[in-house]
Amino acid sequence: MSFAYVDGLRLHYRIDGAERSDAPWLVLASALGADVTMWSPQIAAFSSRFRVLRFDTRGLGCSDAPPGPYTIEQLTDDVLGLLDALTIERAHFCGLSMGGLIGIALAARHGERLERVVLAHTAARLGTPDVWQARARQAREQGVRSLADATLARWFTSAFAAREPLVLAATRDAFAHMDDEGYASNCEAIGAADLRAEVGAIRAPTLVLTGRADPSVAPEHTRMLAEGITGARFVQFEAQHLSNIERDGDFTRTVLEFLSGPS
Repeated sequence: MSFAYVDGLRLHYRIDGAERSDAPWLVLASALGADVTMWSPQIAAFSSRFRVLRFDTRGLGCSDAPPGPYTIEQLTDDVLGLLDALTIERAHFCGLSMGGLIGIALAARHGERLERVVLAHTAARLGTPDVWQARARQAREQGVRSLADATLARWFTSAFAAREPLVLAATRDAFAHMDDEGYASNCEAIGAADLRAEVGAIRAPTLVLTGRADPSVAPEHTRMLAEGITGARFVQFEAQHLSNIERDGDFTRTVLEFLSGPS
């Protein structure tokens, strides 16, 4: 395993990719409750063209889980610190759900570090504080495992779950082993983040993706995000929340075409 220390925090990361030292970087940021394995369906294709950096958000996966609550500023600073630790000046960025929220903040506040941006299944305001406070409380009092069934029902359609039981089991296993406090503290970061006034500051070429049946982030909210970013492209898949897994071929192809397209 590879770890970087950012302001005393140990962040777990993986690098896959093109052997050329001049290949562009692509950073992948995961959903709440997922770790670096969430991106497994994309790695072969992405790493053939990019040096791919994926990481576990603080509190999740194999990264440290310091006491919370966390903030969106901390989460973005973690990414910037990781880039600095690996001497990466600029990169493409692809984030899904909470990873997309981090991407919005990075693109709006630190656009000089980003080339192109993919924001999937996210919005500038994700839900309401009371929803996230309730989820954080459940994680602390009953454990993250108590949230697994409801979460996976939002992530995948029932048809996909029935068709791909091994994928579902692996995803559930990663989720169930999240640190209770780390998960709860990330819930609080999401609940406190409101980036609606900052979206207009994004200048990087942006692709916004959603699932037509996404119950976690309503497609109309994701469309509003796209409409607030000058020149953003908007694409919908026939999926729920984790389209990078449920519609992995479509997701991968769409992202690669965007990242490799003309300026």
